[in-house]
Amino acid sequence: MGEGKGAARIFRFGVFEIEEDTGELRKDGKAQPRLREQALRILLMLLERPRELVTREVLHERLWSADTFVDFDHGVNTAINQLRSALGDDAANPRFIQTLPRRGYRFIAPVEIVAGTEKAIAATPARAKGEEMRSAAPDGGAVDLNAESARSRVLSDAADLPAVSSRVARTLFVLIQLIYLTFYVLSLARLTEVNAILTNAGEPARAILVALIVTAAAGIPTRLYLIAAAAFNYRGLGRNFRRLFPVLLPLDEVWALAPFLAIEQIGIGLALAVTAALLYLPFAQRSLLLMGEKAVASDQ
Repeated sequence: MGEGKGAARIFRFGVFEIEEDTGELRKDGKAQPRLREQALRILLMLLERPRELVTREVLHERLWSADTFVDFDHGVNTAINQLRSALGDDAANPRFIQTLPRRGYRFIAPVEIVAGTEKAIAATPARAKGEEMRSAAPDGGAVDLNAESARSRVLSDAADLPAVSSRVARTLFVLIQLIYLTFYVLSLARLTEVNAILTNAGEPARAILVALIVTAAAGIPTRLYLIAAAAFNYRGLGRNFRRLFPVLLPLDEVWALAPFLAIEQIGIGLALAVTAALLYLPFAQRSLLLMGEKAVASDQ
């Protein structure tokens, strides 16, 4: 692509840089797994014209000759998915590669192009180190890349989940929010009876009652927001829910004990069964949104 080794370029974006002549991808100066040929060529095409649309037709002409028989859509989708995986990008909320449905792709992050000198290869700007912790999102917000990566290692990764219809995922997500909302409202509506039940717990009863009231009061507007966001297909729902997840997780795990407030009516066996199911629901919410986002990405 360059005329000689000295003329080869290095593309820098965020905490990444890639050498045009060798195809070596580095993150914060550290070598990353090598990209496959098609993915590498697509990335270089996008980097050569940042913020410009690269149509699927152009990709077809540049990457596959007219006499090559290949499933082009599958090939491009596979290459784009590999790029997003390598860059830690999200199709629903992209930082680097934006999909324009049925049209093509656009590289939306700032790109710095430098000559392939030893100094340029060795140096990683201090600005890039800051961007590793705080990368600009398309909506002007910021994404904590290290925290997102850590959560992906601990919890399920989108790459490991099946794609599910976005409508189905949102519907199930709303039903889960309604379950929690029902617990909050019923507990507050039966506050006198709940207080009588907790009185049997002895000294901690008052603290438990205060915690129940506070968490329910905070949970109601949160659940209403999530229901509205899912119902109206708010694009930032997945990103915002993942930000809320560390706060919602302990709250939801505590409210998994809510069936024991009705133990006299439903019995200890059913209370245990429902509690076990509720302990899983926080993770189900996150997985549902990831699967819905994955389906949107695959459709594009």
